Amino acid sequence: MTERTAAVSRETTETTIDLALDVDGDGEAEVDTGVGFFDHMLESFAKHGLFDLTVRCDGDLHVDNHHTVEDVAIVLGEAFDEALSDKRGIVRYADRRVPLDEAVAGVVVDVSGRPFFDFSGAFSQESIGEFTSVMAEHFAMSLAMNAGLTLHVDVTGENAHHEVEALFKALARALDDATRIDERRAGETPSTKGEL
Repeated sequence: MTERTAAVSRETTETTIDLALDVDGDGEAEVDTGVGFFDHMLESFAKHGLFDLTVRCDGDLHVDNHHTVEDVAIVLGEAFDEALSDKRGIVRYADRRVPLDEAVAGVVVDVSGRPFFDFSGAFSQESIGEFTSVMAEHFAMSLAMNAGLTLHVDVTGENAHHEVEALFKALARALDDATRIDERRAGETPSTKGEL
């Protein structure tokens, strides 16, 4: 099987990012964004999606965490899009629900090449350490727009840490499912149009 990997760098006046992704990895992660909880979420994303992920981000954290989280999501989305290339042989669709104590997150994804994002729910606390809770929704949206995903997310719970962590884990499991190679497809693109 062709290696499904990508290395993407992005530099703006707000962030400098170097990211490497192996879709068919072992769940190994080396992450340093300067935002502790966000690092934990990216490590969890890699672990539960079995993606090998390296992220280095130097962002304008003296402002807040918005640009760091958004730009990492943009680069991660670009890396998925590059690594999956023409998407031949992938399962394409997935639907995952993941609980964490009282919280539950659901993710439905279509690796369609047509970016769309829908979110329902809310986060119970405004922040988790230096991470602004609503940035979890923004991360998922930015990932979807740049990876070419149709992505529907819902979150319920009473603790923002649990709600956000369940979201990242559900996103990881759904993307792992959807990007797996289906041997029955014999390398064909999973679309009646012949391309995604």
